[in-house]
Amino acid sequence: MSDQPIEMNKTDALIIVDVQNDFCTGGKLAVEGGEQVVPVLNRWIRQAVSQNATVIASKVWHPLQHISFDTQGGPWPVHCVQETTGAAFRTDLELPATAPVVTKGVRLDKDQHSAFDNTGLAVFLEKKGIKRVFIGGLALDVCVLATALDAQKAGFEVVLLREATLPVDKEKGETAVEKVKQAGGIINYDDLSDHPDYCTTSPEFAEHARMDESQDACDDGRSGKI
Repeated sequence: MSDQPIEMNKTDALIIVDVQNDFCTGGKLAVEGGEQVVPVLNRWIRQAVSQNATVIASKVWHPLQHISFDTQGGPWPVHCVQETTGAAFRTDLELPATAPVVTKGVRLDKDQHSAFDNTGLAVFLEKKGIKRVFIGGLALDVCVLATALDAQKAGFEVVLLREATLPVDKEKGETAVEKVKQAGGIINYDDLSDHPDYCTTSPEFAEHARMDESQDACDDGRSGKI
């Protein structure tokens, strides 16, 4: 973990994945505390804009009878239906007016978890000379993971903004982080000074050590510390 934030430049892009009402508290497919990623993402947006990086947002934009819905035999409740309030971005997300929006999940025959899945995003980034992408949003173990892995497959360096994403399932979220690491991605844990419950020794175990504790083994049970 670095004491200084990662600098951005015009060859970088910030990809904000699916920060929509239906994925936040009160939504049809809510990630627990999903709205908590918004202020962190807003800080990254401001940094990206100030350092001439590109800001892009993806959103799920399902037709009413999408194949992924449980009403159609799929695994998910009806969510992010086109033109509904649930599909709208959070109003407190400070997206630049000029930020391109990638819509996904629009096909009737398949789901599209990744912002790179048949959206043309890779070509768009290549034409802009983008080399590195920073990724945050919802949810870590589903669409953020798929986007990060596809970005790596497309040849971009990936920085996963761990503090700017949350999972549907905590255990699967940590597995997702490991998958990004194993694929060569960078996991960024910076900017945690205002997160006192974040573990500074082993950030993947957020509930174990506190920033006001000594930097010894985390109290995750492995060390015998309680």
